[in-house]
Amino acid sequence: MEFEEKFEEIINELEGLSNHEYIEGMARFGINHKKTYGVRMPELRRIAKNIGIDHELAEKLWNEGYIETKILASLTDDPNMVTEGQMEKWVIGFDSWDVCDQCCMNLFRKTSFAYKKIFEWSTREEEFVKRAAFTLIAVLAVHDKQAADDKFEQFFPLIIRESTDNRNYVKKAVNWALRHIGKKNIHINQKTIEIAEQIHEIDSKSARWIVSDALRELKSEKVQKRLHK
Repeated sequence: MEFEEKFEEIINELEGLSNHEYIEGMARFGINHKKTYGVRMPELRRIAKNIGIDHELAEKLWNEGYIETKILASLTDDPNMVTEGQMEKWVIGFDSWDVCDQCCMNLFRKTSFAYKKIFEWSTREEEFVKRAAFTLIAVLAVHDKQAADDKFEQFFPLIIRESTDNRNYVKKAVNWALRHIGKKNIHINQKTIEIAEQIHEIDSKSARWIVSDALRELKSEKVQKRLHK
């Protein structure tokens, strides 16, 4: 199938699956629904599976600018062909938490630039760029199972520094990163709890929310039992 024909077939399928009720529901979850077809993730994953890995097509899907085409781009791109320039271009295009999180989970964490971008993006002021930094920490804590503890301990200063950012999508990602680091193993769990307790002393409403929620989970019987086991 020709490249353009394949692209058009994907767009036609998205249009056919468009669900206006789902679009209305997206707004209730804080998803930017200004440019969306309203297609659910299971359908997008099915479409992505049929597409396979296609770097050129992923770039065209991203440029189409819909939530669904951006997520499909993250599901079908080749992480070995992704450049820093592409990552910078895409991160600026994050205008919704779902696109941000899906790109980090599906694609960015698999690139050779992931750890570098965490440090760079954590200093940026754009809400979804900064969220991307901490989302990457969270997903790498889950998926980079061979990484040594100190590879994640290096993120503690970033978490402390940005814990005072009161913006909703930033503080939730900082919380997410803290919780996932603290659930890697029992050793880093104890260090994460110590860092969280330090953050709790900061005179900041967002910092207290981030660590109060994280400490509840990290100290919970369920988590402690799993880590000790």
